[in-house]
Amino acid sequence: MTAVTVPLVVLVVAACVALAGWATWFVVADRAVVLRQLGAAAGVVALLLVQAVVAGLLLARGDGSVSGGLFWGYVVTQALVLPLAGLWAFAERTRWSSVVLAVAALTVAFLEYRLVQIWGGR
Repeated sequence: MTAVTVPLVVLVVAACVALAGWATWFVVADRAVVLRQLGAAAGVVALLLVQAVVAGLLLARGDGSVSGGLFWGYVVTQALVLPLAGLWAFAERTRWSSVVLAVAALTVAFLEYRLVQIWGGR
């Protein structure tokens, strides 16, 4: 990881954990996902897209020795998890929509951790 990407990684993980905590609070309260939570998920996806552009520029410049297929597979998967969970949560108007959003946010945080490992060559 370069000094440019570390703050972005921390921001993405913090946003994912915050979203997961918010959704978990709704699970405990037996409430369905609200539109503001889906907006927050969209904000995380926007951060992921910024991160993908930065990573692409760094890789094009020659930084990082990563397996392209593996790295971009994680990037694409990461960018799709929250939108798909958001669609599912919007369609499922019960407490389980909050469970879906919480699990998806934690999944993206874990995928972010794996991206850091992949970038570092581990």
